[in-house]
Amino acid sequence: MQQSYFQTYLSNAQHKRNPFWFMRQAGRYLPEYRALREKAGSFLNLCYNPEQAAEVTLQPIQRFNMDAAIIFSDILVIPNAMGVEVRFEEGEGPRVQTVRTAESVQKLNSNVIPFLKPVFEALRITREKLSPEKSLIGFCGSPWTVACYMVEGKGSRDYEGVRSFAAQNPQLFQKLLDRLVEASAHYLCEQVKAGADIVQVFDSWAGVLSPEEFRCYVIEPNRKLVKAFKQQHPDIPVIGFPRNAGFNYGDYASDVAVDILGVDTQTPLAELHHYVQAKTGKQAILQGNLDPVLLANDKQGAVEQTKRILESMEGKKFIFNLGHGILKTTPIENVEAIVKLLT
Repeated sequence: MQQSYFQTYLSNAQHKRNPFWFMRQAGRYLPEYRALREKAGSFLNLCYNPEQAAEVTLQPIQRFNMDAAIIFSDILVIPNAMGVEVRFEEGEGPRVQTVRTAESVQKLNSNVIPFLKPVFEALRITREKLSPEKSLIGFCGSPWTVACYMVEGKGSRDYEGVRSFAAQNPQLFQKLLDRLVEASAHYLCEQVKAGADIVQVFDSWAGVLSPEEFRCYVIEPNRKLVKAFKQQHPDIPVIGFPRNAGFNYGDYASDVAVDILGVDTQTPLAELHHYVQAKTGKQAILQGNLDPVLLANDKQGAVEQTKRILESMEGKKFIFNLGHGILKTTPIENVEAIVKLLT
């Protein structure tokens, strides 16, 4: 089977340019996505319709020719598959049935694979239609970030309620994290079987934690998750993205043992590269970190920042991306300007 550009780049092969893709590259900033989303009727309908999810996954590749497609889905399909009600309110984000008692944790279904067959079918369809030179990224949310929604019931600015719950109910919260580790590992493994050749673990809310909490709720669960996944798929690269981890990036890279470290907008790449290398004793492969707000509002500013990022990572193995998901207000021409510079 032909290796993708992404895969050969991650080996020791030499290439003229860095591979690139954008978080949330299949999404609301694209008119073709908005048309299909309206046809689907709801966000989750779109996630669970294999043909439509595959079509959405391929839309940014067809328009911008990124080096990787990321399957169109959501991190909250895991709690949904575990028996938790999940819905998306227009303009308000996700609403999740809360899991705060021993009984509700015990009732969680560990066998998520049958429920998530539409996601795997979408991966298979996408892989068949995707050029062999393009990578296909599977993903899941990290146990901590998914647990935030399950305990809080919705998004939050600082997840103080979840942190309080975890402090007051440490054994119960640990059991919830363990259940999520198990389900997420199975889910990632099944995505690889369906066609993914790289996976990413999104930890969007890692940055709200103290260093002690970060070790307990981010590093340890993700270490278990990556270890379980690698036992089944040792050659599949794992991208870890503990957003806003700050100085915790070093311990995360060392202990979780991801292959690629996703970096948020707030963290200077070159300095982090040196820090992680000193911490782990090996070269770090970083991914990031163009500011999505800048991309949405200042095309020339985004171009200049992209040039600085590429210059700062020259000579280092590096994947270009955003520091978080692309915003729905991002003009198409702004994305085109960055893609032109990258290629």
